[in-house]
Amino acid sequence: MPNDPRLAEALAAARAYPLLDAIRQRRSRRFGRGAVLTGSGLGHHSAASPHPLCEEEEALLVFAAAGISGHCLSDLPMDGGDDREGGGGNIMAALTGRTIASADAVHATALFVINDDATWMMRRPQDFTPAEIGELCRLAAAGDMVGTYRKGRVKIRDGRTGVAREVPTLSPFNKWSTNLPGSTYFVPVGDLTAMYINVLLSSFSEQTGLYLVDERNNYRAAGIARHAQKRGGWLHHRYEDRRFVPIMLYESVVLEFIIAEQAFMSHNLSLVEQAIGLGGWTHHATTSEIDWLAALGFTIANQKASRYMRAGAVKRCLMRLLGKDVDIPHALGLGVDGADLMRPFCPPYYPTMEAAVLAFLEHKRAQLLEAQITDGTAGTWKDAAGVRRSVPWFSDRTIQATIDYCTYIYETYGRFPAYFGPMRATLAHQAHHLDLDFYDRHYHPGAYTETHAAHFDLWHGAGQS
Repeated sequence: MPNDPRLAEALAAARAYPLLDAIRQRRSRRFGRGAVLTGSGLGHHSAASPHPLCEEEEALLVFAAAGISGHCLSDLPMDGGDDREGGGGNIMAALTGRTIASADAVHATALFVINDDATWMMRRPQDFTPAEIGELCRLAAAGDMVGTYRKGRVKIRDGRTGVAREVPTLSPFNKWSTNLPGSTYFVPVGDLTAMYINVLLSSFSEQTGLYLVDERNNYRAAGIARHAQKRGGWLHHRYEDRRFVPIMLYESVVLEFIIAEQAFMSHNLSLVEQAIGLGGWTHHATTSEIDWLAALGFTIANQKASRYMRAGAVKRCLMRLLGKDVDIPHALGLGVDGADLMRPFCPPYYPTMEAAVLAFLEHKRAQLLEAQITDGTAGTWKDAAGVRRSVPWFSDRTIQATIDYCTYIYETYGRFPAYFGPMRATLAHQAHHLDLDFYDRHYHPGAYTETHAAHFDLWHGAGQS
């Protein structure tokens, strides 16, 4: 709790704000202090100076979007018992939970926080030691959000990171309002590779037995033909079994899991903005797969268009002669000062996809079966040892099918996943102080709440311009 009585009052008011009111009153409110909206209709030039959010405001927002909040319940059937296809609790990748939902607790998404002073990355649960996670949970339980904010962030660089303020990097209707001075800008970045490998292990398990096929190769098996039932394996190769899945459909589901994490982050940011009295809104980050990732410092690699298309020799030659075999860029990992902050499970971080799959399995085993629970207790399970003993590990043939498939994808398409780069930034969110004059001039009463009206004086003191 801060020593400043004014801030203590502001934080108490934010904590007491009714959740259902925040849900009902949530709106995108784009016009902040210092903004300029040109053109007819709603044209307005703010007379107020941009004013950055204070650390306490940012800390509440960051905790809502990416805070570490305790242990997962993991209330799943670890084995199927009498139900041959009813187990699969080993889908869990970790036992630590955040303030947002994450499929299988993979925690694929890291939140980047950008303000006038610096650009930060908030570390994910897997980036902390058990002792550090225990300390973060204790700070959160005590209401010390600034403490969790400071312990969780890693500085990427000084100053505000940005992308080109032009079409098509930004949509024309967002150029005027995006990543402005005084705002805090949030960019969630997800690693698709961990989620991809995790769901593959479940998909290739004996109780699921999916058969993944390459639609760019006439729907032939994607490196897993030897594991088909027709060859004495267990994977359902017959279309009528409804377990015959093309690569693009499968990878789109993985991507949707990642985008869901980003959406949960953005929605929590919106609710806390309402409770505090800030403006803000969620929007598509850029029209390019890599603009924000390149700006943040991620390593950028390229894939030839002919390889993406799985073009044959004649078509590749024609594409080169016509200048159509262009590079398709994608982002790999992020390193700062020699340390890997985000390291996808794929080359060049591992020599092969086999090594990457085995490394993920080692990570998963450590998190699910071997990790010491964060606060010295057994977590949420009363019989933690017994529950852990009941978690089945993956069979050798499931692991081999996963390795075979991943190897096929990387060797065929030169990246993993095949359709998307390993890293993804799809959504962004901005928080800022509202310019109430804009809403008073152009809207009926009710465009903002009493909390918005009182916010600036309460959090930053009366009389500031």
